[in-house]
Amino acid sequence: MNPDPHDPRLPDPHDAAAARQPALDISTSRQFAAWLAEQQLSLALTTYQIGKLFLIGRKPEGELSIFERSFNRCMGLCATANGLYLSSLYQVWRFENVFTAGEQQDGYDRLYVPQVGYTTGDLDIHDLAVDGDGRLVFVNTLFGCLATLSETHSFKPLWRPRFSSRLAAEDRCHLNGLAMQDGRPAYVTAVSQSDVVDGWRDHRADGGVVIDVASDEVIAGGLSMPHSPRWYRDRLWLLNSGSGEFGYVDRAAGRFVPVTFCAGYLRGLAFHGDFALVGLSKPRHNRTFSGLPLDDRLQAHGAEARCAVQVIDLRRGDIVHWLRFEGVVDELYDVVTLPGVRRPMALGFKTDEIRRVLSIEG
Repeated sequence: MNPDPHDPRLPDPHDAAAARQPALDISTSRQFAAWLAEQQLSLALTTYQIGKLFLIGRKPEGELSIFERSFNRCMGLCATANGLYLSSLYQVWRFENVFTAGEQQDGYDRLYVPQVGYTTGDLDIHDLAVDGDGRLVFVNTLFGCLATLSETHSFKPLWRPRFSSRLAAEDRCHLNGLAMQDGRPAYVTAVSQSDVVDGWRDHRADGGVVIDVASDEVIAGGLSMPHSPRWYRDRLWLLNSGSGEFGYVDRAAGRFVPVTFCAGYLRGLAFHGDFALVGLSKPRHNRTFSGLPLDDRLQAHGAEARCAVQVIDLRRGDIVHWLRFEGVVDELYDVVTLPGVRRPMALGFKTDEIRRVLSIEG
């Protein structure tokens, strides 16, 4: 299953250089599209590796719909009541759906337009979330803090962990994940508690922590590059990325409880009903991803790392559906669910549609 061949952003098949590049191939488990239809659900995914926002839905005849747009180093993604927020290399974009209720075009029932862009500079923004007041909160990984947008500056800091002595553009602990609870930032993940420049790289295997934002206490440690904490059904879930484990935090015992092993480096976690959707990436062949527990886990399971979204049934911990990327895409960052959406699309800046899509506020 491939994106629209008429998309002008895809490689020209007559271009010799493009022909040497690996193609994008997307496959699914046999019932994945039917499951999306049953759940009345679509997905949005980001891959900063090739700078793409993917929107996954269903065509009118029931086949999978894959729509993509280009945003340089897009990473963090979160849904709003009528749209999306997306972080890119040096900007944060707010998308709004401009279709009215029941409106469609060529089988698409949502059109997300990048309505507002904030220039933040390269903060290496990871997770995004909207608080109870409608304010965007994001993980400013470069400065190791939680922050929000500013009308006049790159960002406004909101919180930093106790072990951080000051705000510095040094990516000291690699703060990366944010969980909201009751409309407020509640938990964050970091790869380490380092307070020196780039210090987190020395603690990738077992230095990861989960921090309670309100108390500033570490509530779980000994993790391997944890990501994507999410509060769902009265439980704090997260991804122990360096060991390929999806699970939750036992607050009483102060430890991470693994539920499901997934064959990949995990980033991106969303929930819908009785299901968790987890993003998997193939580890890069460099020092950041070498020597992690995931290497031994993959070997023990006789598996190779995959780039995919896997659907986990929370009632049993089984992987029941999957969407797999091969070729040019090796890594995903974020995954969000779009309930009630059948087939979404979006505007970008590589083609001129954005000049010709006009909407009037009623």
